[in-house]
Amino acid sequence: MTTRIKFCGAAGTVTGSCYRLQVAGRQFLVDCGMFQGTKTLKELNYGPFPFDPAEIDFVLLTHAHIDHSGVIPKLIKAGFTGPVYTTAQTRDLLSYMLPDSGYIQEVEVERLNRRNQQRGKAAVEPIYTRKDAEQSIAQIHPVEFEEWLQPCAEVKAKFWNAGHILGAASIEIEITERDETLRLLFSGDIGPDNKLFHSDPEAPGGFDYVVCESTYGGRFREDATSEARREILSAEINEAMKAGGALIIPSFAVERTQELLLDIDDLLDNGQIACSAVFLDSPLAIRVTSVFSKYKNDLEDVKKGDHPFSNPKFHFTETVEESKSIARFDGGVIIVAASGMCDAGRVRHHLKNHLWRPKSTVLLVGYQAAGTLGRLLQQGLKKVRIQGEEIKVRAHIRSIDTYSGHADGNGLVAWVEARKPVRQAIFLTHGSQESLQAMQAQLLEKGFEEGKVITPALDEEYELRTSGKTGRLRGVSKRLAMDSVDKLDWHNELAQLTLDIRSELESTPDTKQKSKLLSRLRRALKK
Repeated sequence: MTTRIKFCGAAGTVTGSCYRLQVAGRQFLVDCGMFQGTKTLKELNYGPFPFDPAEIDFVLLTHAHIDHSGVIPKLIKAGFTGPVYTTAQTRDLLSYMLPDSGYIQEVEVERLNRRNQQRGKAAVEPIYTRKDAEQSIAQIHPVEFEEWLQPCAEVKAKFWNAGHILGAASIEIEITERDETLRLLFSGDIGPDNKLFHSDPEAPGGFDYVVCESTYGGRFREDATSEARREILSAEINEAMKAGGALIIPSFAVERTQELLLDIDDLLDNGQIACSAVFLDSPLAIRVTSVFSKYKNDLEDVKKGDHPFSNPKFHFTETVEESKSIARFDGGVIIVAASGMCDAGRVRHHLKNHLWRPKSTVLLVGYQAAGTLGRLLQQGLKKVRIQGEEIKVRAHIRSIDTYSGHADGNGLVAWVEARKPVRQAIFLTHGSQESLQAMQAQLLEKGFEEGKVITPALDEEYELRTSGKTGRLRGVSKRLAMDSVDKLDWHNELAQLTLDIRSELESTPDTKQKSKLLSRLRRALKK
């Protein structure tokens, strides 16, 4: 048997999940996600795939998050004509999420092209449009959990609850060729035990290979009960309201927003918090919330028969005019808006309006990838740039980790151990270099063999075998050097340098000294 896997994304970095498998003349993907983070990483979304989309027979999709699904419309636009298999819940979510992603790209490219025109630069095209995304939904086919799917003669697949978000799955795959069967498991994103809405992650054991995410490798947190989680949230909300300003919560539109609404509703009903209004300012999150309502009878922690996201103080703002009207409130309100990493969407407008206000608070409730605005705020930067404007950060920046959709380091290792025996190797993906190394070290401490816990680099390719050593293929073309994958890039450094120069000039009172400083900078540039 000759089966190959190529790590086309989420290798050495957290986003862009995409794995290509080849067997018996067939090619298929597990996930087809968008890169997020630094501009260097995001530029990969605009370039060609490291394979021919027209030669891909089908796609198996773990879940709806854009870093796992976000370039499916591009794949189709580039020549892929086969089916995408995923759960019914994931398909319903994607019917809103992919068109929203296309719309965001259209808006951002339109803004960029206006700047490019002023600078004499060539116009660029969006990765795909909203129309492209809407048309792609027809190629997405729903499957049932824990039922075998046979997309081709050589491949069978079964979807298992991953406990991450609505519809999220780990995917078991059996590849059979010449009476020999190779068994693989792709974790997708693994949720923590006792997560709101979902039962604990499930999957069988006894695989040749396991491909496991490591987002929180090496990071550990105490398991929080629903009561403890709400106490932490209420303390943050009450402190923000006491400060007299607004509370801005950047939130992922899928799952995180619905968890927050459910808990805020409970805290309001029990009198544990007080505020004038709660604005959900994300058209996508509003539509996604309707999908959660559709599947409410399948969700845990939701009262049966209840509308889980209704409260007189909740205001869902869909139109641009409704969104702009929120600016009239400078205090006493909670504003929940996407995106969760502050890199797109309406939350950036609210941040522009509130980051400079000492009474306002920004509460980060999710993972912040390197190079994103959310990570820069989390790191304590005093000045940031939003849509080309410099903003001083005077607001309170707070973070809580109790709403994470990912298992922590111990949870991930426990999940891998429950898959034993893993006969050939474990591939660790979907993590920063730090988290990958930490999880690798912890698995080795647990007795997994050295050399069989592998952290592949972006675009590396391996030959998978039922016996003998796993073979890494040589001479594979790579789109990025390893030291460019998971680090701040020159775009980030330039933005920070620009802020530093302006700050230094503003703190220099004498005009003559300002001129001398600028002269020294010019001389340095000429060297």
